[in-house]
Amino acid sequence: MTETPGTTTHPLKVTLISHSDLLGGASIVTYRLLYALRDAGVDARMVVFNRYSNDDLVTEAAPRPSRGTSFFRERLKIFVRNGFSRENLFKVSTASDGLPVWKHPWVTEADVLLLGWINQGLLSFRGLRKLAALGKPIVWTMHDMWNLTGICHHAQECRGYFEQCGHCQFLTGRSARDLSRSIWKKKKKFYDSAGITFVAVSNWLARCAARSSLLADKDVRIIHNAFPVDSFFTRPTQVIDRLGHAENIILMGAARLDDPIKGLPMAIEALNYLFDNRPDIASRSMLVFFGSVADKASLDGLRFPHQQLGRINDSNMLRQLYAHAKVVISTSLYETLPGTLIEGLAAGALPVSFGRGGQADIIEHKVNGYIAEYRDTHDFARGIVWALEQNPDRDALHEDVRRRFSSVTVAHLYIELFNSLLGR
Repeated sequence: MTETPGTTTHPLKVTLISHSDLLGGASIVTYRLLYALRDAGVDARMVVFNRYSNDDLVTEAAPRPSRGTSFFRERLKIFVRNGFSRENLFKVSTASDGLPVWKHPWVTEADVLLLGWINQGLLSFRGLRKLAALGKPIVWTMHDMWNLTGICHHAQECRGYFEQCGHCQFLTGRSARDLSRSIWKKKKKFYDSAGITFVAVSNWLARCAARSSLLADKDVRIIHNAFPVDSFFTRPTQVIDRLGHAENIILMGAARLDDPIKGLPMAIEALNYLFDNRPDIASRSMLVFFGSVADKASLDGLRFPHQQLGRINDSNMLRQLYAHAKVVISTSLYETLPGTLIEGLAAGALPVSFGRGGQADIIEHKVNGYIAEYRDTHDFARGIVWALEQNPDRDALHEDVRRRFSSVTVAHLYIELFNSLLGR
């Protein structure tokens, strides 16, 4: 932060607004950014819908009864508008209901407001308009596709957001004037008047925004998520008994492994192909899963040697796992910026992934990882073989990730953006 001669400036005050601090990928990276900014000298605080930490720098936007009412009202309206179907209830959001975030003192006192994932009852369109009326610069970090579509968080193969949405794949009664079209109109009206600066966390998401009828003419920057790169180490410091004596550890993790978006059946198909065709590799390797599984039978068809460790809450244990791994894989159908691949690289493990999303921001094909042809499980298997045959400099991989994704790097880019918006 610079000062004009003869004047003094107070520390830059930034309030981050997010659905949570610790639950969900978008919330976790926003919480990391809170401390990255504070470490860089910014007076940053965080207002959330649900607080799971005991951090005094994080506060809930309203008492529990108000939060519960806001959440259930929005979901109920979607449920009714969608023919009383629960099938895609959490694949869409409408910002119909929210909390009076604009009244919170941390919001009114801030120089800049940074919005993260604000759905499911945190901010309504009315609340967004009230925030814009405060006259403060608003930066909105996009963690999925919701900002650039009518109502969905991931458009998948749909290109309706190139136009004005309608005929939404996640609605039962598809029509040109369905819920996705009406919310598109509300977003368009708000965006055209609010002067928001949007941040895409990957080049892929920025390209989607450039083709979106909502954001094509808006100010969209690209800043990656911050990762605690320096907390990862490239060689394990303790033995994990459950890993046995396998020479090659292949790691795959997610909050919920059998979420359809994670493509678990394709990972199983690729690894079974290796088991059948490369027994030399299968006999020396083990696939290690971490994360929850809703359907306990989802791994029953996997013949490749494997362990399912479940959800890991011990951050040191997770980093030990990455340090043990030679390869980290992701078969996700869509990812804005897959964190497990970045964390794997930070520990010196080579990533193998499909390329539908922000993977190309992380992986240079056959240099520091492998990007397989989309949905081609045999090519994915070839990528695993390629990665296992490499002998990379794990420390060099770590340093490259630190240069691109460290908290210091990301905080600096955000501060530059904030100061430019404030005219500093």
